[in-house]
Amino acid sequence: MSDALILSHTHHAVLTLTLNRPKALNSFTTAMHVELLAALNQAASDASVRCVVLTGAGRGFCAGQDLADPAAAPNLDGGPATDLGALIDRYYRPLVQRLRNMPVPVVAAVNGVAAGAGANVALNCDLVIAAQSANFIQAFSKIGLIPDAGGSWLLPRLVGRARALGLAMLGDKLPAEQAQQMGLIWQCVPDAELAAQAQALAERLAGLPTRALAATRQVMDACGEMNMDQALVAEATLQGQLGSAHDYLEGVGAFMQKRAPVFTDR
Repeated sequence: MSDALILSHTHHAVLTLTLNRPKALNSFTTAMHVELLAALNQAASDASVRCVVLTGAGRGFCAGQDLADPAAAPNLDGGPATDLGALIDRYYRPLVQRLRNMPVPVVAAVNGVAAGAGANVALNCDLVIAAQSANFIQAFSKIGLIPDAGGSWLLPRLVGRARALGLAMLGDKLPAEQAQQMGLIWQCVPDAELAAQAQALAERLAGLPTRALAATRQVMDACGEMNMDQALVAEATLQGQLGSAHDYLEGVGAFMQKRAPVFTDR
């Protein structure tokens, strides 16, 4: 296995980024943060990339923050406390913001345990597809912390306050099948089919009007904080922009001519 902390592979306009610390269940270090953010930034600026898949090497997706990493390791000798807030500000906040502002769809292919920040990084992707053996754990309460990497914002919106509090306070394993049933993730699939189904889903997204998909994410996130009138204004603004773009003309033209559209906007 490569020494790179992030592996990349492109196939049919789909870029797959693989967290590559399998012996540590792909838990985050500051070095892995740097490589992942750089890879996402590069994908965002690469017009040939129309969808990104994020997954993990080995038997886990991501076990969250590596607590042995110097930026997170607690000082057990009575010295100054580790500033976890600084860790979040410097590494997790830029990562979450990058994922939620990518110009292309992002699919999380969760191949095993997704715990703590690892679970919430996955949930910040547009669609989450998980292997049946995978599970999601809001492990923060077990070490005296709160959900981070956007978890405190995401969880109530995805599953409601009662379930969000139950997941966060109890920190129990949530099997992928149950996560799908409660609306936390998009799809649970047999383990052997995860890679193929994630690729097929990503290729389907890559063939759709990418700019419109990114705008769909943008307006849905924004409208969650708006009243109906404000949402209608936001919709009109984005629709006005998209209506003058190539993909709208191509989509309508293809529909009228009864042919497959070829979308190129990004």
